[in-house]
Amino acid sequence: MGEIIEFKNVTRAYGTGEHRLLAVDHISFSIQEGEFVVILGPSGAGKSTLLNLLGGMDYATEGEILVNGTNIVGYGDDELTEYRAKNVGFVFQFYNLIPTLTSFENVALTKNIVKTAFDAREILTSVGLGDHADQFPAQLSGGEQQRVSIARAIAKNPTMLLCDEPTGALDSETGVVVLTLLQKMSREKGKTVIIVTHNAALAQAADKVIRVKNGKIRDVTVNESPMAVSEVNW
Repeated sequence: MGEIIEFKNVTRAYGTGEHRLLAVDHISFSIQEGEFVVILGPSGAGKSTLLNLLGGMDYATEGEILVNGTNIVGYGDDELTEYRAKNVGFVFQFYNLIPTLTSFENVALTKNIVKTAFDAREILTSVGLGDHADQFPAQLSGGEQQRVSIARAIAKNPTMLLCDEPTGALDSETGVVVLTLLQKMSREKGKTVIIVTHNAALAQAADKVIRVKNGKIRDVTVNESPMAVSEVNW
């Protein structure tokens, strides 16, 4: 595995002068291709800002963000749109599915974004929802909707899957199913999976844990023997 992501002294500031807020404060870390990474910290720590910077949904004030050796800091809107389309699959706490489209249609939308997108039915089958392809979001449970959103993210064949509290709206049993699927994407498909969460238990299953507090990196831990998600004591 090679290094796929590197943050070099990255800062994201809002406001000016006495009202300047450092949401991310001179942060540096790296992530290897195919790693299952957890960014851990309390609310307001800067976790989601990090994910938004990496996902090209926010702009760094200072520093470099290297993805496959290319610095995305300084990209314009058009470049960021292309970067997101080719490199990033997003999985959010709330599923952001289009309610008037079936599961299949929600996933198949990726063909409009990336011409090399995977077959929607095959991807739905891979996340255990092959029999639900023609159902609308309202006909699915929360866990099933989240799996559709993961299928949609995977269908783009992105460089990375960025997951912001992906189990925050789910019960613990369903959350384990969803997290197991994400870990499987890393272990079996070689996808780089980055999960933002405040749930410290998930750290036991991560290859790398990046702990954030008050916009700064508190520590970065490499787990030599990560557990399967199903083995974690939730």
